[in-house]
Amino acid sequence: MNKKEIYEHLANIYLDASSNSSKKRSKLKSLPKAAQGLLIFGALIVVLGGSLASFTYTKKHNQPNQIALFLYQDAAKINFNFDPAKKEVFSLNLKQLNLSRYKTLSFSLKKTNSSDIISLRIEFINRFNEKSEVYLKDISSKWTEEKIDFKNFIGLRDWSQMKELSFTVEEWNAREKSGIVYLDNIRVLR
Repeated sequence: MNKKEIYEHLANIYLDASSNSSKKRSKLKSLPKAAQGLLIFGALIVVLGGSLASFTYTKKHNQPNQIALFLYQDAAKINFNFDPAKKEVFSLNLKQLNLSRYKTLSFSLKKTNSSDIISLRIEFINRFNEKSEVYLKDISSKWTEEKIDFKNFIGLRDWSQMKELSFTVEEWNAREKSGIVYLDNIRVLR
């Protein structure tokens, strides 16, 4: 199949799926071939855009461009109440993701209670069940950007098939018995 046939095939699939396919098909056939190709290309971009959106390039204050892989883009909430629980965890299944080409874990976070003193445990686990954790102390009540170098996760030798990333608030690392910690834009940087 050449490109034109592929585009036409994809357009037929797309148009057949809609309830008004006959109206749209006649409109599509009346368009010039170049416009048909652009419509199909636009549809492909929309469909594939979700998977490509995971990669982004950022530039900050005269720093070189960095490639970021978003692990979780939405805001996450760790709502802890240590009666009777002893810890609350937000974890991400990394599905054997290869992080060997990345160097840094980056995310934004804040706590809701400004008087509370909270430390957050961040833990990676690889497919061999090697675990390593880092504690982030004294979380701010304002959004702050945190970057943790992978070198700080001592004990992980293989980053090629990562199993899990977790963020934990433990009872012995929080002054108050209840509260909320928000996480956002969890990503890894090259």
